[in-house]
Amino acid sequence: MCTAATYKTKDFYFGRTLDYEFSYGDEVVIVPRNYPFHFRSAGEMEKHYAMIGMAYVAEKYPLYYDAVNEKGLGMAGLNFVGNAYYRENMTDADNIAQFEFIPWILGQCASVKEARLLLEKINITNTPFSKELPLAQLHWLISDRNESVTVESVREGIKVYDNPVGVLTNNPPFQEQMFQLNNYMHLSPKQPQNCFSDKLPLNAYSRGMGALGLPGDLSSQSRFIRAAFVKMNSVSGDSEYESVSQFFHILGSVDQQRGCCDVGGGKFEITIYTSCCNADKGIYYYTTYENHQITAVDMYNEELDGAKLARFPLIKNEQIKIHNGKDSKLLLC
Repeated sequence: MCTAATYKTKDFYFGRTLDYEFSYGDEVVIVPRNYPFHFRSAGEMEKHYAMIGMAYVAEKYPLYYDAVNEKGLGMAGLNFVGNAYYRENMTDADNIAQFEFIPWILGQCASVKEARLLLEKINITNTPFSKELPLAQLHWLISDRNESVTVESVREGIKVYDNPVGVLTNNPPFQEQMFQLNNYMHLSPKQPQNCFSDKLPLNAYSRGMGALGLPGDLSSQSRFIRAAFVKMNSVSGDSEYESVSQFFHILGSVDQQRGCCDVGGGKFEITIYTSCCNADKGIYYYTTYENHQITAVDMYNEELDGAKLARFPLIKNEQIKIHNGKDSKLLLC
């Protein structure tokens, strides 16, 4: 499954983990301002904001998992299996296929406030990209440096929820995820006090006991609680290195290791990649399951007024620096 999060120091950061048992062939993809998007029912978008993110490119169309546009608005789609519901085209609505939703919003909106206006008119349709790429059941996190919302297309219609945590995982629906935080209001980064009984001499025997009860399993509800606790209590400096490092540590709290989530057939769900985008500067950082070295792609190093995709296949092999050899070198595994 997946976890998305936001973080703000001097700059605003947006990213996610993609947890699954296989990859489609993900790439960091930059869409310049003049690359045309053809929407199945909403016509052409020939000019739009530039964007950068992780995508699978099919038939020259970037199918984004997550992306950030040049205005600092970020968006990620996460699995929402069993609850997502898409409709046929409707009159008096912007009919946008599920796979078109991220470019539709990021191409036109500079903020969550502007995105809310488009969401009032949107109908997310059940049009698949192709027979080989059927509909993905998703809900979405949309964020800027000031606020976040969760968007869910369910049988009752389009639901837009304020997301004060700036975190999203998978099931259950977002309102239920948020409600469950009430069960953990006693958690604290500080050492606990004895509230059990004043008749017993109970003492904290280890550091970190204020977080006793923080769930450690891999379920989406538990990952939401754990990521929310870590994110809301995170402290770092505001330099780029400190901020990016801390963001990867936040999402590292929900990392999935091969072997711990058996999905059958000898396959295991793992954290295929973890991303962190500086939404203010347009720099997309990532790691993969096999490569823990942070790799960066800078959107502004490309021609953003062009009309050609810039594609960067992921560096997946582990890169280990030998520190105490005769000549320090990088060992590629």
